[in-house]
Amino acid sequence: MVAVDGTFTYAQLDDASRRVAATLLAGTARQDPDGQPGGDLLEARVAFLVAGSFAHVAVQRGIWRAGGVAVPLALSYPSAELEYVIRDSGASIVVADPVSEAVLVTLAATAGTRFLTTKDVLAGGPVVALPFLGATRPAMIVYTSGTTGRPKGVVTTHAIIGAQVAALVEAWGWRPSDRLLLVLPLHHVHGIINGLGCALAVRATCEILPAFDVATTWARLASGEITVFTAVPTMYHKLIAAWDAAPAGVRRTWSDGARTLRLMMSGSAALPVRTLERWREITGHTLLERYGMTEIGMALANPLEGERRPGLVGTPLPGVEVRLVDEQGAVVPQDTAGELEVRGPAVFREYWQRPEETRAAFRDGWFRTGDVAVVEEGTGGAYRLLGRTSVDIIKTGGFKVSALEIEEVLRSHPAIAECAVVGVPDAEWGERVSAAVELRQGATLSLDDLQRWAKARLAPCKVPRGLHIVDLLPKNAMGKVMKPVIAGLFSCE
Repeated sequence: MVAVDGTFTYAQLDDASRRVAATLLAGTARQDPDGQPGGDLLEARVAFLVAGSFAHVAVQRGIWRAGGVAVPLALSYPSAELEYVIRDSGASIVVADPVSEAVLVTLAATAGTRFLTTKDVLAGGPVVALPFLGATRPAMIVYTSGTTGRPKGVVTTHAIIGAQVAALVEAWGWRPSDRLLLVLPLHHVHGIINGLGCALAVRATCEILPAFDVATTWARLASGEITVFTAVPTMYHKLIAAWDAAPAGVRRTWSDGARTLRLMMSGSAALPVRTLERWREITGHTLLERYGMTEIGMALANPLEGERRPGLVGTPLPGVEVRLVDEQGAVVPQDTAGELEVRGPAVFREYWQRPEETRAAFRDGWFRTGDVAVVEEGTGGAYRLLGRTSVDIIKTGGFKVSALEIEEVLRSHPAIAECAVVGVPDAEWGERVSAAVELRQGATLSLDDLQRWAKARLAPCKVPRGLHIVDLLPKNAMGKVMKPVIAGLFSCE
């Protein structure tokens, strides 16, 4: 493992995680059943805010080895959000790195929890007897982005995490010789499972950057040492912009180096076709798109070998069952849109302390994703996402239209750099299609101009009836556009 705090072997990670576990257990009176020094955290929640580093990985594994439940906190969260997660999870211990220490020590004191620094836990103590971790014991609580309310804690067990990782290792051909460049935040399944989890499972080299940096990322991709890279569309957009602005010689070096990678993936948000095509022109790689959620890990993925079609998120991963159903829960025929439901060993156990919401999230043992998709004829059973039932599917004038489809068309407008489409309540239409857009430098755009342009490319029911120009679209830590915030822009007009 290579990180900002040094270069480490797997043996050193094992030793460090044992020292973390020993420190965590030193503060509990729960003794080992045999009376030996040690004990068991007995599923106590341990919240930790540690930037991407060897220390982060050691703390996460140390929590598990002590019998605790890891609750990763987001570096981008303001104090109020951090406090909410600490309190909602019922964390009894909070761990912080030096950068976050000042904020977390205050929040821990307010919440009445034990506070430790990474220096404290990595210093460790004497080797202790560590508890046996059954597969069904809770391992992690990851908080969702909370688009319909306060964030919910998604509880996964050791077995569930194992199933999520095993499916990806098999599908994406992970091997010990791989070297992953990890630039993603580690409070989200994309970074935790798809990146870190898979690399550690096969004992590959994991090179962790504490934060995404365009220049550093390009330098590492160009080095010829990296074999696997995964990122969100926003990151690819920034990498493309940097490539476009670089001198010709630098472009050649970056492109030649990137072509040597074995695999490049994109996820956590819809990948614009234009971004996919531009990245392919620059690097020769057709990004492997996949579909997943905090609650299920990854469910669908394009093939490692074979054709990857723009706009498709692939077929079910090993061990994953999926189906498309109508509003009554009946399976729909091919070429018919339906809500995507998922079943299998990788599906989460529950929403933390929310039994009613947990029950509502399942139908006959199938998890209801809230995403609408379709399997189109001639795609080999691959799925195309049409959007969220509550966010990206707009009901206007008796039609159901896909916000994602409209966004793809609008992105081809010469004045539009990025956009997001939402449905805004309307007395006449039910919902009116409305677009928030970032303009290209020096460009201008009016609603009349946009409508004239769009009418030649979209059905009348899909032409935007509202336009809001923004400097930057509001996005969460994973680069997902926060559509409820955008809808609020129009409701204020």
